[in-house]
Amino acid sequence: MLCQNCGKYEATTHVKRIINGETAEAHLCGDCAHALGYTDVFGGFSTSFSDLLGSFFGEPSVSALSSRTVRCEKCGSTFNDIVNSGKIGCADCYGTFFDKLLPSLQRIHGKTRHEGKIPKAVKADNDSMENKITRLENELKDAVERQDFEKAAKLRDEIKELKGDGKNE
Repeated sequence: MLCQNCGKYEATTHVKRIINGETAEAHLCGDCAHALGYTDVFGGFSTSFSDLLGSFFGEPSVSALSSRTVRCEKCGSTFNDIVNSGKIGCADCYGTFFDKLLPSLQRIHGKTRHEGKIPKAVKADNDSMENKITRLENELKDAVERQDFEKAAKLRDEIKELKGDGKNE
C-alpha cells in the first residue's frame, strides 16, 4: 500500500485514531510519518505498565494530597493510589472517585457511556432480522386465513430457520 500523504513510497506506519467514536486511519511512509510527528509514539512512556496507566490519570490533585483524603469505603484506596498504580481498587472506586476519573475515562475511551458489546452494524442486522421474522409471521397468518397451506408450511419452515430452531419436520 502506498503512503496516503505523498503517494510515492510504501506505507510503513499505520495510525488508527478513535475520537468520540469516530475512527480515522492513516497509512504513511517513514518520511511523511516523521514530518507529521509520528516518529516516537512511545517516547513519553516508561517501561512499567502501571506507570503507563498512571500517566493517563495525570498528577494527583491538591485535594488528594490534603489531610482529608477521600478513601473508597470498600477497598480503602485513595485517588492518589489509583494515579500511582494505574489500577482501580474495586468497582466501588468508580462511584467514589467518579468526578476525578471522568476526564481520564473520556480521554482514554473517547466517551463515558457504555453502549454494549454488540457493534452497531451487527445490532442493525439483528433488528432487520427481527423485522423480517415479524413480516414472515404476518404473511403466515394471512396464508392460514386464506387456507393456502403449502405457502404457510414454507413460511413456517423459513421462520424456524431464521429463529435458529433448525428443526424442519
